[in-house]
Amino acid sequence: MTGDTAQHPRNERKRLALAIFAVLAFIAFAALGTWQVYRLQWKLALIERVEQRVHAAPVPAPGPERWAQLSAASDEYRPVRLAGTYRYDRTVKVQAVTDLGGGYWLMTPLATTQVGIVLVNRGFIPTGKIDAAAAGQGGGNVEVTGLLRMSQPDGAFLRRNDPAAGRWYSRDVEAIAAAQSLGSVAPYFVDADAASAERDGRQAPGNGPAPVGGLTVVSFHNNHLVYALTWYALALMVAGAFYWVGRHEGRRAGPDREDADGRNY
Repeated sequence: MTGDTAQHPRNERKRLALAIFAVLAFIAFAALGTWQVYRLQWKLALIERVEQRVHAAPVPAPGPERWAQLSAASDEYRPVRLAGTYRYDRTVKVQAVTDLGGGYWLMTPLATTQVGIVLVNRGFIPTGKIDAAAAGQGGGNVEVTGLLRMSQPDGAFLRRNDPAAGRWYSRDVEAIAAAQSLGSVAPYFVDADAASAERDGRQAPGNGPAPVGGLTVVSFHNNHLVYALTWYALALMVAGAFYWVGRHEGRRAGPDREDADGRNY
C-alpha cells in the first residue's frame, strides 16, 4: 500500500468525524434556539397575565392556609388588602434607587387578626429624610392596599444583606423577620400603594415626610428572542463552516488519480 492509499482512508475518517460533529452541533444549537422560542411564548403569556392581574380589584391578603401554594407566577403583583396595627419600632430600612433618587424602602410589620404578621413596604423615603420617617408613631388600626410581592432572599447584586449591622439591600422576608424577632410571618410582603402611604402619613403626624407608595415597577427580563436568534445564528454558522470546509477539501483533493493499471483510487 502506497503512502497515498494509506492517507486516503485517514482523510475519509477525518471528514466523517467532522461531519458527525457538525451535525451534532447544528442539532444542539437549533434545539437551544427552539427552546428559547418556547420560553419567549411562556414569558409573553406571563406578562399578559400579570398585566391583567395588576389592574384587578384588591382581594384579601392570603392567610396561612394558602402560604404553601403561593408562587411568583400565580400570585406576585396581585392587588391585596389587609388591616392591622403597624409595629413601627420594628421597621427595617432597605436601600433602594427609584425615579425619586436614592433612599430606602420602609419595611414595617403589620399585625393583623386575619393573616398574622405581614411585612409591608410602606413606601420610599429619600436618604436625607429617612430618620424622621422611619420611626413612625401612633398605634391605631390602619388599612393597607397594595401589591403582593414574593420575598427577595440573598441580598442584591454584589451586595449581601448584613442584618447584624442593619444594612439591607433586598426585601428578604425570612431574614428580616429573624433579625427583628417577629416570629412567624407571611412569606410575602406588600408594596403599599400611594393611597395607603398617604394614610400612613396622616396617621403619624409630626414625623416629617410620609413615605411615597405606589412605586412598584412591574417588569420582566425578556431576552428570549435575542437568545433564540443567537442560537439559530450559531447553527447556521456551523452549517456554513462545514459546507466551506467540504468544498475546500474537495478542491484540494483534485480529480481522481489513476494508478499504473489505470484504476481510480
